[in-house]
Amino acid sequence: MQSTQSSNKESGWSARRITLSAMLAALALIFSYIEMILPFNPGIPGVKLGLANLVVIVALYRMSPSYAITINVVRVLMAGLLFSGLFGMLYSLAGSLCSFLIMYLCWKSKLFSVLGVSLAGGVFHNLGQLAVAAFAVSNSRIFLYFPMLIFSGMAAGIIVGIGAYILIGRLPDQLFRKS
Repeated sequence: MQSTQSSNKESGWSARRITLSAMLAALALIFSYIEMILPFNPGIPGVKLGLANLVVIVALYRMSPSYAITINVVRVLMAGLLFSGLFGMLYSLAGSLCSFLIMYLCWKSKLFSVLGVSLAGGVFHNLGQLAVAAFAVSNSRIFLYFPMLIFSGMAAGIIVGIGAYILIGRLPDQLFRKS
């Protein structure tokens, strides 16, 4: 028993951080639900703000990439099961994984601010969803829709990035301590 506890602490997966991850995944799921019920219609099909990415970006900066991706995937799977069904889950999973990959690379490079990381994530989320849509309908012409989605992804990324920047600076360090 002792060796399991020490190996969990060495790998960074303490009970405290697992609990925090579960709470953050629940918060991201709540943000997904709120976004689903809000009457937000910018006139472009499929465009959403991406409020749940606030939680993912905070986890990326304040915890680690492994926690952030876990929170992201758990949120997408739960939201799919609860709100959008299998196809919605597949689109969301493709978008969120593509988005997370580029956010991780931007974060790791240390060349981008929180705002830049979020902006890239917003654009690449749309690209991931379009890739799944192109595969589903066996037509790459769907990528002609991407220029419009670039702007919506940039706008959403900026808004979420500003929120994430504020949260990262204001959340207490003791909330994210490892033990």
